[in-house]
Amino acid sequence: MAIARLRFLGKEEEELVHEQSLKSLTNLGVKVKNDRVLKMLEDAGATIDKGKSVAKMSEDMVNAAVNSAPKSIVLGARNPKHDKKVPVETHSLLATTGLAVSTPDLETGEMRPSTDSDLANFAKLADALDGIDVSWTTVTAGDVNQDTLAIRSLWTSLKNCGKHVQVVPAVRDGRDARKQAELAALVAGGEDELRKRPLFSVISCPVAPLSFDKGPVDAQVEFARAGIPLVAMSMSLSGMSAPVTMGGTLVNINTENLASLTISQTAAAGAPFIYSSESAPIDMKTGVMDYTSLMFPLISAGAEQMAKRYGLPTLTASWGFETKNPGLLMPFGDVFHTAVSPLTGSDMISGAGSIEFAKGASLEQMVVDSYVWEDVRAIMKKYEVSEETAALDIVEEVGHGNTFLSNLHTVRNFKKELIFRDPEVQKRKAAISDNIVPKLKELVLRTLEEHQIPPVDGDTMQKGDELIAAYQKEIAT
Repeated sequence: MAIARLRFLGKEEEELVHEQSLKSLTNLGVKVKNDRVLKMLEDAGATIDKGKSVAKMSEDMVNAAVNSAPKSIVLGARNPKHDKKVPVETHSLLATTGLAVSTPDLETGEMRPSTDSDLANFAKLADALDGIDVSWTTVTAGDVNQDTLAIRSLWTSLKNCGKHVQVVPAVRDGRDARKQAELAALVAGGEDELRKRPLFSVISCPVAPLSFDKGPVDAQVEFARAGIPLVAMSMSLSGMSAPVTMGGTLVNINTENLASLTISQTAAAGAPFIYSSESAPIDMKTGVMDYTSLMFPLISAGAEQMAKRYGLPTLTASWGFETKNPGLLMPFGDVFHTAVSPLTGSDMISGAGSIEFAKGASLEQMVVDSYVWEDVRAIMKKYEVSEETAALDIVEEVGHGNTFLSNLHTVRNFKKELIFRDPEVQKRKAAISDNIVPKLKELVLRTLEEHQIPPVDGDTMQKGDELIAAYQKEIAT
C-alpha cells in the first residue's frame, strides 16, 4: 500500500544514531535518582555507580528490552467504539495539548488560570470532535489539591470523555501510579479488563540529558507492572539539554527512549511502551523552546525512524497552529512546517487546542485544529498500487483518446479513491482567522450543551470519589 510519508535519515545515519546510543548507555549510562530502581537494574545486569546514581546498560540488556516490548498496543476507551490501536495503518491519532495553565474565558475572552471545570469542558469537546482521537489532560486544574493533581485530572477526564485519556501532569511516585491504575480499574471493570484495554496512558519525561527523577521513575515501574502504556517523552532541547547539532539531539532522544524502555521492560517484560519525543531547538535569544523551528519536523522524522527501527509504537510529532490568540494566524511558512510534521508517520501526534506555545489552551482553537486536521489526515489514506489498479484492461476497453467518466470501473472505484470535501465545512475553514472566533465560540457552547456522554455509573462514581479523598488524606498525614 502507498501511504504519504516523510523520510529524513539515510540507512547509514540511522545506524550511526543507534550505535552512538548504545555507546552512550554502555559508557556514560543514565542517572537514576531512585535506589529501588537502581537495585532492580543492577539485579538485571546493569553496572551501577552508587555514588553518582548512574546505571550503565549493556547492549544485551537493551536488545532484550526491545525484543520483549509489545509491537502493538490497544488504547482502550470508556466508550469501546473509540478504542484505537497503535501502530496505525494510515494517519496519526490526534491528541489535544496538555498541561496548559491558562485558558480564554468563554464569556469574556480574557485569559485566566485554568480550573477543573475547564478540564471537564476540554474533555467533553474532545469527545465530540471527530478529528480528536485521544484526550490529553489538556489544562492544569489550579483549583484542586496539587498533591493529587494527576489522579484528579485522570478522574475528571474519564468522567467527561469516552475516548482514550493520556495523563500529562507529573506523577508523584509509585503509590500515585498504583492509585491511578486502581481508579481506572473501577471504570474498566477490574484489573484484568484494564490490562486488556487500558483506558489511559501516561506521559513520562526523562530529564534531559539522560536523567530520571526519583518519583516519576518509581511511578514508571508501577505503571509497567499494572499494564498501563507509558509514553516516554524525551524533551531534548538542542543547545540547552542536548547538543545543538541535529545528530546530537537525535542521539540523546534515542538514548533516553532506549533507557526508559529498558527500565520498563526490566520492571515487567511485555509492558506496553510508546517511543516519544517532543524535542526542538531553543530560541537562543530567550532560551524558550522553539516550536516554530524549521528543525522541529525533521527532529520528529528522525525520532520516528529510530522508533520504527525497533518496531515500537510512537508519539514523535506535534500538530496545531501556535498562535497567541485563538484562530489561524500564522505565516504560510509556519503553516507548511506544521502540516509536514504528521507526514513523519508518527502513530500519535499531540497539540490540538494549544495557544501561546502550550502555556495556554483554547476550546475555540481545538475546533480549528480539529477541522484542519480532518483535511490533512485525508492525505494519509492508503492507496493500492498494483497491476489491478494500474487497470490496463480498462484502458484497452476505453480506447485511445476516449473518456473513463462513464466506465463502470470509474463508477465502482471513485468513492474509495478520490477525496471529497464537505462544502459547508470548507466555508467555515476559509474564514478561519481571528474573525471567526465568535462563531467558533457559539459552536463550542452549543456542543458543550448538546453533546451527550454516557455517565459513569453511580456506584463507580462514589467509589472513585472515595478513593481520591482517601488518597489525599493519606498524603496529608
